[in-house]
Amino acid sequence: MAHPTAPRLKIYEHEGALALRRSSSRAPRLWLVDSGWAAGASRQRRESLHRRLLGAADLAAAAVSLLFVLIATGTGNPGLAVVAGTPLVILVFKIAGLYDRDQMRLVHSTLDETPLLLQLTGLYSLVVAIGAPLLTGGSFASEQIAALWLVSFITTVSGRVLARSIAVKASPEERCLVVGDPTLADRVREKLDSSHARARVIATLPLAPDQFDAWESPEDLRSLVYEHAIDRVIIAPTTTDAAGAQELIRAAKVAGTRISVLPRMLEVVGSAVEFDDVDGLTMLGVRPFGLSRSSRALKRAFDLVATSIGVVAVAPILAVIAVAIRLDSKGPILFRQVRIGRDGRPFEIFKFRSMVVDAEARKDDLRDRNEVGDGMFKIADDPRVTRVGNLLRKTSLDEMPQLFNVLRGDMSLVGPRPLVTDEDAQVLGLDRSRLHLTPGMTGPWQILGARVPMQEMVAIDYLYVAGWSLWADIKLLLRTVRHVARRGNV
Repeated sequence: MAHPTAPRLKIYEHEGALALRRSSSRAPRLWLVDSGWAAGASRQRRESLHRRLLGAADLAAAAVSLLFVLIATGTGNPGLAVVAGTPLVILVFKIAGLYDRDQMRLVHSTLDETPLLLQLTGLYSLVVAIGAPLLTGGSFASEQIAALWLVSFITTVSGRVLARSIAVKASPEERCLVVGDPTLADRVREKLDSSHARARVIATLPLAPDQFDAWESPEDLRSLVYEHAIDRVIIAPTTTDAAGAQELIRAAKVAGTRISVLPRMLEVVGSAVEFDDVDGLTMLGVRPFGLSRSSRALKRAFDLVATSIGVVAVAPILAVIAVAIRLDSKGPILFRQVRIGRDGRPFEIFKFRSMVVDAEARKDDLRDRNEVGDGMFKIADDPRVTRVGNLLRKTSLDEMPQLFNVLRGDMSLVGPRPLVTDEDAQVLGLDRSRLHLTPGMTGPWQILGARVPMQEMVAIDYLYVAGWSLWADIKLLLRTVRHVARRGNV
């Protein structure tokens, strides 16, 4: 709602930085982190580039997969089939919204859309098979349909990864304005700086709860967007400003910019929600906390199958590491430590020893170098780490013996971080619900780096438990491989 008595916003120069304020004493300020300028048309060019590259990748994937199957099976006229059949993939993907979702996201992840791509390439294969008598002069057997589905899925995923990589390198960073809670604004800026998102915070506009509805008109925000070439407005509302946040979202839409919102409710319920339309009234259906028996059985079965294959595959590597540890320093090959497992039950975790034997005795002497605050202990360049241990930690190979913890049932491949006894004692109240699931060799905390503060790690674990799915576990495993390959623990 407009406030007729509210003074208009104005831009002014102050000590070399642009700022925004009202003549009112309760005015918000806009602090520019960077004063770079960009043409307003760059946003449209970026979106157009993304769409065209994705479309070209999808067409190429469809053509390659169809040609491969037809030539391999000697069916019909491959040239006619490719010319007439491949455009179908663009139609199918467009209807599913796969060319529009990137503009709504800060992180453009092909992995997140993989389940949908699996479904859509299957649909595309069926459509081609139905039209085969017209396209190829023959019919598709079930084996050809399955082959087309598999090949088109693989080539589509690969093509989209390549297309997004090219688009990211060819496009400028998104320029973001964060409006709202000052604490959340700082956190957004830090997360974007440390993430792989092609975006950075150009400015922040801290607003108190009673200032969210103090905009005189959408022109206030539109002028900021145009003057500073803002690509995206990130709204970080406080817990009491729902109405004001609605006005800001509407103003940002009028300004023609992209919009992201930090939904405070999802900090508690996670992302496993369903939109429910009750005669025009939208509600969020929240999944009950925890896993059903069938979900637990599915997760355990996946752990056993994947771990059994993994142990056989890495057995030679485990033997080489064991010999290297024995030759490098005195002491046992394995490091054993009591951790707190599911439902608070202690268990003994296995790791390759990466420190000197008296590492625990020297811990108190190094507490002043702790980098993660109260409750946890981690330092860079730990003098207790051996030469082989340093390599094992950088590559995360010291964690490999935990595969045997998984086989025993003490751990899972993916799950909450297993804490030592004194760290677990710092987790109180409802935060202990993170122990509803078996702790994991990796988890959402792993891909964020090795020095996640205790409170943030507990919140991340809670959301993992609240939104568990088998596909979420598979994604975390794949992202862990990427994280380690990028030497993320260095």
